[in-house]
Amino acid sequence: MSDPMVADFLLDRLRQWGVEKLFAFPGDGINGIVGALGRADNKPEFIQARHEEMAAFEAVGYAKFTGRPGVCMATSGPGAVHLLNGLYDAKLDHVPVVAIVGQTARTAMGASYQQEIDLMSLFKDVASDYLQMVTVPEQLPVVLDRAIRIATAERTVTALIIPSDVQELPYSAPTHEFKMSPGSVGTKWPTPAVDDAVIRQAADILNAGSKVAILAGAGASGARAELEQVAELLGAGVAKALLGKDVLSDELPYVTGSIGLLGTKPSYDLMMGCDTLLTVGSSFPYTQFMPKYEQAKAVQIDIDPKMIGIRYPYDINVVGDAKTTLQALIPLLQRKEDRSWSDEVVSGVSSWWETMDKRAAVEAEPINPMRLFSELSPKLPDDVIVTADSGSSANWYARHLKFRGRMRGSLSGNLATMGPGVPYAIGAKFGNPERPVIAFAGDGAMQMNGMAELITIKRYWQDWADPRLIVAVLHNNDLNQVTWELRAMGGDPKFTESQSLPDVDYAAFAATLGLQAITVTDPGDLAGAWDRALAADRPTVLDVHVDPDVPPIPPHATFAQAKATAESLLKGDEDRWGVIKEGIKTKAQEFLPGDR
Repeated sequence: MSDPMVADFLLDRLRQWGVEKLFAFPGDGINGIVGALGRADNKPEFIQARHEEMAAFEAVGYAKFTGRPGVCMATSGPGAVHLLNGLYDAKLDHVPVVAIVGQTARTAMGASYQQEIDLMSLFKDVASDYLQMVTVPEQLPVVLDRAIRIATAERTVTALIIPSDVQELPYSAPTHEFKMSPGSVGTKWPTPAVDDAVIRQAADILNAGSKVAILAGAGASGARAELEQVAELLGAGVAKALLGKDVLSDELPYVTGSIGLLGTKPSYDLMMGCDTLLTVGSSFPYTQFMPKYEQAKAVQIDIDPKMIGIRYPYDINVVGDAKTTLQALIPLLQRKEDRSWSDEVVSGVSSWWETMDKRAAVEAEPINPMRLFSELSPKLPDDVIVTADSGSSANWYARHLKFRGRMRGSLSGNLATMGPGVPYAIGAKFGNPERPVIAFAGDGAMQMNGMAELITIKRYWQDWADPRLIVAVLHNNDLNQVTWELRAMGGDPKFTESQSLPDVDYAAFAATLGLQAITVTDPGDLAGAWDRALAADRPTVLDVHVDPDVPPIPPHATFAQAKATAESLLKGDEDRWGVIKEGIKTKAQEFLPGDR
C-alpha cells in the first residue's frame, strides 16, 4: 500500500477508539473518506441511511442503547445541513454523538463555490462544546481525540469539518516541535467522590420527610439497585421522566410510571401529595407537574453541574454520579416504619393499571390505539428495545407498556422531533444485533421519513443475529397529537388541510421490500399479529388502523383544557361526534367500579 492519506489515518484512529459504525450518506465532499473505506475493508462499517438526518438519528439511537458515542458523517453543503435536526436531538437529550462533515476544497473556500456554506457558523451552536476544522494533517489526531473524548465526557455533540482536499493529502504526523499537539487514544474515567458533609445534609432532609417522592431520569440508569433500595427505605413512590422509563421496572408496586403531560395520574398525585422530593439524574422541565413551590423539601443528584438546581428550588444540589452518590447516601437513611404514605402510593398505582386496562378495552372505530400497546405489554421479550416516535404514539408508549428486567426504551425527549422512531430502532439494532427491537410510529412520521428507512432495514437486516425489528404504524390518517393540541390548547377545531393525511398502505409497501407485512383492522386480531411479528424470521411492519378520536387524556386535565376542547368541537370540528363518544367512554373508566 502507498503512504496513507489523511482519510486513511482518520479511519485508523476511529478504529483505535473502538468506533465500529459510521452512519452516513455519501457525497463528493467526503469522497476521500469513502475511498479510504474501500482500502480499509469498510472498517468502521459504512451504514448507508436514506438521508443524512436519518444517519444522525441512527447515531443517536446507537448511542442511547449502547452508551458509546455514535458517529455520523455527511458531505458538504446540503448534507451538512441535513444532519442538524438529528444532532440537536442528541444535544438536547445529552447523548454523545460525533459528526464528521466534508467541506469544499480549501482553494475554493471564500469564492462562493458550489455547495460552499459557512459550516463553522452552521454548527457553532449544536456542536458548541467542540467544533474544529482540520486544515493540515498534523492537526487531525488531537482534534479527533478531543471530539470523541469531549462528546463522551459531556454527553453532547462534537463536530469535525474536513475539507475535501485535506482528506486526500499525505498523512504527516505531528512532531516534537513548537505548536504541535500529538493527542492520545483512550480515557480512564474517574469515579467521582462525594462530600460526606453534603451527603449527610441530604440524608437529614430525606429522613425528616414523611411523604417522600423520587423523580428518576435517564441519568439514574446505572443505579437501579441503589434507587430501589432508597425507595424501599424511605417508603417512597418513584415517578420516571420519559427518558428514564427503563430506569426501574414497572412491576415494582411503588413505581408510578411516567410524569408530565404524557404521564400517569399516580405520578401526578405523588408529586402533589409529597412533602419531600429526591430527584436523581433528571432535568424534567415541566414544573407544573412537580410539587408546588415550598410544598416540599428537596434534594437533587445530577452529574452535570450545568443542569442541576434549575427546575425546582432544591435545598441541596449534589453534583455526582447517581450510583456512587446513592451508595454513599444509603447507610445514612433511616427506614420509615410508618408505611401509610407508601400504601397510598401503591394503591394508586394498582388502580391506575386497572384503569389503563379498561381504557384499552374501550371499543373504537376500528381499533383503540391503546389496545395496540396493552396487547403487546405482557408479550414483550425480556431483552427488548422499544422506540417511539413523537406524537400520540408517545402517549401510549409512556402509559401502557410495562417495562421490566433488561428492557430498554427511548424517544426524542427534549427536542420532541418527529421522525426518529424508525432510525432510532435501526441504530439500536446495529448496536445490539442480538436483541429484538420494536418501533412505534404514527403515520405522519412514516410518511415523513419512516417509509424510506424501511429500505435501510431491507438492506441490512440479514446481518443481524436476531432478525426481529418490528415497526408498528398507528394508521389513522391524522396528525393526531397536534390535532388534539389544537383542540385542548387553543380551542380550535381540527383544521383538515393541515391535519389530514393521504391514505397509504404501509403493509403493501413493506411487502414489496420482502419484509413481513401485516395489516390489522380488527382488534381481535392484534394479539395474533404481535405473536406472528415476535416469532418472525425477518423484520415486520404492522399496519394497524386506529381511531383518531380516542383522546390522549393528560393525567390532570385542567378545566381550561377541557373547556377549550369543548369549544373547539362546538366550532364545527369534523370529528366532533366521534371525539365526544370516545372521550366519554375513555374518561368513564376512571370511575367504573372494580377491584381496588
